[in-house]
Amino acid sequence: MSNSIVITLPHRLGAEEAKRRIAGGIELLRRDYIDKLAYSEVNWNGDTANLRVVAFGQTATAQVYVTNDALRVEVQLPWILSALTGKIRGVLKTNAEESLRIGHTPPKT
Repeated sequence: MSNSIVITLPHRLGAEEAKRRIAGGIELLRRDYIDKLAYSEVNWNGDTANLRVVAFGQTATAQVYVTNDALRVEVQLPWILSALTGKIRGVLKTNAEESLRIGHTPPKT
């Protein structure tokens, strides 16, 4: 049995700019969090990113859907990682909101 996280955030950036920002945000998350814990991969298909993360011997998957006026993130966690749902939701939401904020300047990598 898995646990799901769904986050939907409106934006006014248009799909292309939102995708560019979110792609950068995903790479920062991978560098700062995920790759320190596990293996991760991201595959973009148009305006949809499919992610797979392996941590603690468990696999979590996610889809990020970018549209002209909204961002939707869906994460499927295996039951054993469900205790981390709140923390994961918070990190994802904070990073997505920051990336979509008007006037946002991404950190230098």
